[in-house]
Amino acid sequence: MSSRRFASQSLVRLLGHWQQPSSRMPLWRQLADALRLLILDGRLALDTRLPGERELAAALAVSRTTVGSALAHMREEGYLESRHGSGSRVLLPAGRPMQASAVSGEGIDLSTAALGAGPEIHQAYTHAIAALPQHLHQTGYERFGLAALRETIAARYSARGLPTQADEIMIVNGAVSGLAMVLRMLTGPGDRVVVDHPTYPLAIAAIQGASCRPVGVSLPERGWDVAGFAATVAQTSPRLAWLMPDFHNPTGRCMDIATRQAIADIAANTRTTLVVDETMVDLWYDAPPPAPLAAFNSRASVITIGSAGKSFWGGLRLGWIHAPARTLAALAQARDTLDLGSPLLEQLATQWLIAHEAQILPARRQMLALRRDICGALMREHFPQWRFEVPQGGLSYWIELPDSVATSLAARAETQGIHLGTGTRFGLAGAFDRYLRIPFTLESVALEEALLKIKTLWLPLDKAETPFRRRVI
Repeated sequence: MSSRRFASQSLVRLLGHWQQPSSRMPLWRQLADALRLLILDGRLALDTRLPGERELAAALAVSRTTVGSALAHMREEGYLESRHGSGSRVLLPAGRPMQASAVSGEGIDLSTAALGAGPEIHQAYTHAIAALPQHLHQTGYERFGLAALRETIAARYSARGLPTQADEIMIVNGAVSGLAMVLRMLTGPGDRVVVDHPTYPLAIAAIQGASCRPVGVSLPERGWDVAGFAATVAQTSPRLAWLMPDFHNPTGRCMDIATRQAIADIAANTRTTLVVDETMVDLWYDAPPPAPLAAFNSRASVITIGSAGKSFWGGLRLGWIHAPARTLAALAQARDTLDLGSPLLEQLATQWLIAHEAQILPARRQMLALRRDICGALMREHFPQWRFEVPQGGLSYWIELPDSVATSLAARAETQGIHLGTGTRFGLAGAFDRYLRIPFTLESVALEEALLKIKTLWLPLDKAETPFRRRVI
């Protein structure tokens, strides 16, 4: 199977501001570290073929010797395989995972915003196994999902202000799987999809994987740019818009009532389908979010995607789609080419968790709010040059650095066993290289250990003559 060749300009955009002339580290090593980072966080896919040395050197405005030395180092480490006349192909060294666990022998992972399982997960699976025998006489193939779980989720939406029937719910294998299914049904190659900018990296990957073109609407300092959204929809005629109004990833902000109404009205008036991701909806710390966006204009076409991953545990790999019954019937046909339904055991476990969420989620939110505050205090103490706002919900801080050095910092941290999520992962065409996403999901001791290690790497990069003032709300 032939590998896909990566264009030199695309690679330059992904690399961002990898070059730090004031660093004592040789230029070829800086380039090798930046390339390794792209491979480990998945932005440079395995089996991709890199541009030739001469072409890459010209695109990066460095010598061919620098590029050759960097690629040779990558080959020695097992990240590249080169053949004469065929260029260099991206590999992963044997035994090296794409992402390490949060705290392990592989290092500390600050690139993933997720929690491990609590004791309630074992309880949920215990109850699920006990309930399983009554379902074993059936085939287990349920394109729409377990009826009882659909009724439970429908009641949940109704309680939040969006009257819902069970036939308006479809169970899917996680939020990203649900988005891929919607894209397969509604879009074709070359279609435009409007997204917030920055936004969730796997949503970008899913959109591009469907051969669609993501079109970003920049987020202002606070809230959403309603006028910018309206103008982008009018100018690009997108097939749909994908939004995350409830504790947006990576910024943690929550869309207010007035903005939800305005966005829903724009969608109705332009007949633009909204695909709303509610993955973070349960992770609020100051106040619960407003009603679902689909509740604000009955004429708007809104498909809502939810997930048990962040609310309870990512290992469940279970989500759901809320949409009119007619839309779900069409989705079911699209689903036949992807899978035959979601695992029954996970559905039974999720049903138990939702039934007991009043005993589970408040403690989870309290624990995360404490970790959020500890993380903020540590960053104010050790990184006074970093700017951030305390997130209203979600699992991470969105950090603005004094300069475009996120890629360089992450590449250096990688050598110390710390995996950082650079802002460029959340942007289009290499944007946001002066941003980091820092999760507050680790326990405080592990988090402080990681931040102290990062501090030693950060100080040489901090060259701002007049550091700007922090924004803290």
